[in-house]
Amino acid sequence: MRRHLAALILLAAAPAEAQLCNSASVPIGPDGRALGHFPYGEAAAADLVPAAPGIALGACRLRPEAAADLQRLLTAAAGDPAVQGKLYAFSCHRSLAHQQATFCRTRQSASGSDRAISAAPPGHSEHSSGYALDFTVRPANGCPDAEACMAAKPAFRWLIANAPRFGFEMSFPISNKQNVKWEPWHWRWVGTSATAPGAARARLLFARARAAFPASPAVIPLLPKIAPPPFVPIVAPPRPETKKERRERERRERRARDRT
Repeated sequence: MRRHLAALILLAAAPAEAQLCNSASVPIGPDGRALGHFPYGEAAAADLVPAAPGIALGACRLRPEAAADLQRLLTAAAGDPAVQGKLYAFSCHRSLAHQQATFCRTRQSASGSDRAISAAPPGHSEHSSGYALDFTVRPANGCPDAEACMAAKPAFRWLIANAPRFGFEMSFPISNKQNVKWEPWHWRWVGTSATAPGAARARLLFARARAAFPASPAVIPLLPKIAPPPFVPIVAPPRPETKKERRERERRERRARDRT
């Protein structure tokens, strides 16, 4: 049953073809990828909710379970002086039309492969799933939202240490083998555990990407804490007495009795 459900979700996510900006299409690989990106389709508008007021720059709509954990993450960040600024959500859900515009703004080669290093073709972006977003930090202090600049901020180090606790993982780490540009700002939600509300669907949608190109840092199953067993010293059994030792002991005991 689970395999059938996975197949239905992936079929629903995969577009018939990935369109480039010159109206040409690109072939879809055997694993469903177009220009290196897996298919995610687009979340229905009814399945999205706006992020809580004050936590996003501009409009931000996500699936409810992702939005709830995002609010908890940003509340925790706001109360931690280690962030040295304020983290905001930015560029959350993108419609297929929005992703098409984003894709077409990126410089590309004639084949579109250069463009796909920085942006996914429509229908193949994690943003359209309703589970992914970008983070930004304010005040910017003249630092643009670029890889090295974002990675140098204390807020990014805070995300590395804490975002997985809220169910978020960095989809495109540095030197990833998916051949997608390192994006320290881009994180997807998969839930804090497989049983968290909504996590099963998110993890199913991202299953192939997570298996083939692991996130880093990634949300991993937490092993239960098991108390170590109490220390019990090992005592060797006594060595049997030799005849000589027995005679010597008996002699000492007789002397002790004679003295009394």
